Amino acid sequence: MIPTIGVFARSPDRGRGLARDMAVRWALAECGQDYRIDPLAFADLNAPEHKARQPFGQIPTYEDDGLVLFESGAIVLHVAQAHPGLLPTDAAARARAVAWMFAAVSTLEPVIVERETALLLEGDCNWTAARLPLLDARIMRRLDDLAAWLGPRDWLECDFTAGDLMMICVLRRLASSGLVAAVPVLADYVARGEARPGFVTAFAAQRALFAG
Repeated sequence: MIPTIGVFARSPDRGRGLARDMAVRWALAECGQDYRIDPLAFADLNAPEHKARQPFGQIPTYEDDGLVLFESGAIVLHVAQAHPGLLPTDAAARARAVAWMFAAVSTLEPVIVERETALLLEGDCNWTAARLPLLDARIMRRLDDLAAWLGPRDWLECDFTAGDLMMICVLRRLASSGLVAAVPVLADYVARGEARPGFVTAFAAQRALFAG
């Protein structure tokens, strides 16, 4: 069976590879797995058929041989467990790779999304200008901690794993802020991820859908 992932028909990221189906596309590409897409308009997201797959009316969704999943991190974990290439075979190393997946979506992403919300939805509020430096400072503390861990390593542990994939997808959300660029260790880390053939393939596929 070839899995189907639900994606934006016209992503609000305008083809920059920031929509959350990017992580799923990248994971499948890293594992050499084909997939189909189900392009969804915004009006489709709250349709009963879609909410039966994704209770919160978001993307991506994942369907494969009767299995229906939502949440990009959960989907990437499933893909990584089902196919070789994204999780180490050693049990301890595998557990640490999964821990980094959780760190990406639980420790780094929330404050990054909070910053995005402040800019996109609260940009005209009188408190936003004072709030942004506070959010940036919180993000920079996380970035500095991550950079200290990464140090001279190419990847978070030994080899590239699903933990790196999720972390790089989260860090890419800061591209326009200049915050990651201010931490050369992390800028280089993201660039290494973006240079991987799996990322290049996934990015081109998502961008082609927007362009079409």
